[in-house]
Amino acid sequence: MESIDYKVVRGRRRTIVLNVDRNGEVIVRVPISLSGEEIARFVIKHRRWIERRKALRLEHARLSFADGQQLSLFGKSYPIITGDAEITDCAVCLPAEHRESALERLLKVFCLEPMVRLTEQIALRNGLSFSRVRISSAKSRWGSCNRNGVIAYSYRLSFLSPDLIEYIVVHELCHTLYFNHGAAFWREVLRILPDAKLRRNRLKSYSYLMDTTEN
Repeated sequence: MESIDYKVVRGRRRTIVLNVDRNGEVIVRVPISLSGEEIARFVIKHRRWIERRKALRLEHARLSFADGQQLSLFGKSYPIITGDAEITDCAVCLPAEHRESALERLLKVFCLEPMVRLTEQIALRNGLSFSRVRISSAKSRWGSCNRNGVIAYSYRLSFLSPDLIEYIVVHELCHTLYFNHGAAFWREVLRILPDAKLRRNRLKSYSYLMDTTEN
């Protein structure tokens, strides 16, 4: 069995955190006192997770913003062409240089209207309310909701399929009722989306999209 190379980062923490960075390096963050043998056992135990995560990173590395490549946004495929930065009905136009930064700026505008509309529709159907929607550059989460009912969505969710985007909207709307992830919160999510657990599990496999563009 092939060995796993990894980097250990010790710190004042109580838990072990395992991560595969965007370059494919395995990083293990551990408490200061944890022995090397214990760390090795933890890494071996999570071998399959590491291999899956590395595969996703390779998939991410294959993403291209070259002319002729297809970019999926809200479930619709758009070819990439060179031009002034804009998203038309039939193409994503990007400048010749700094394409990822240009795409980020485009998507932060492009996402707002459909996300406001979808959030309003789902809220109305289910007797929920929110104050407003904004689009962020968040890399750590697809969405968030504060105590004032402001829902923020990462522009990166535009790369997801419509059913996963719907799950994110439902998740954040339910936080307008329950500002936690307790049993009542999940009951409300499942009331609206009976297959929410399946969608949530599928969503985990798309975490590599959080690094698709520059920040």
